Amino acid sequence: MRIPVFVSCPTSLTRKQDRSRQMILTELKRMQFEPRALGRSDYPTECPLKEVLVIAKHCSGGVVLGFEQSFAPALTEKRGVPRKEKKSRNVVMPTSWNHLEAGILFGLNLPLLVFKEEGIGGGVFDTGVTDNFVHTMPSEKLDSSQRRALADVFLKWQFRVREHYYR
Repeated sequence: MRIPVFVSCPTSLTRKQDRSRQMILTELKRMQFEPRALGRSDYPTECPLKEVLVIAKHCSGGVVLGFEQSFAPALTEKRGVPRKEKKSRNVVMPTSWNHLEAGILFGLNLPLLVFKEEGIGGGVFDTGVTDNFVHTMPSEKLDSSQRRALADVFLKWQFRVREHYYR
């Protein structure tokens, strides 16, 4: 029997993004985990946010995949707030569902594994927000040492997932 883990990931991805997602799913399956995701393995019968909670309650871990879903050539944050206004260029943002789902997983005290594409930040992708390290999204061009490092990340996380499952 495979141990269920929740995977927070947008349903619409570029080819490159989907290849990264597939690498992660391959690792999960290699470790005998069953990826569960709203809109991929499970489909809502009630409101989607409630369905995420229902699915997550049956999981023993979570993986958050922060892929670019929105792009802004120019962005002003905290507009009109003196000495806080910040202007940025070429801003990329993940789906807001990553933050919602990560919050639910964190609230359920599930072991989290967080990956993000370059440029993704905010919320769960900010350093120090959770007790988890935020990892760079793997690409198909990993050398052997990078593949070993990725495998080590999964090994450490899977120990905590199995510990949760068998409690």
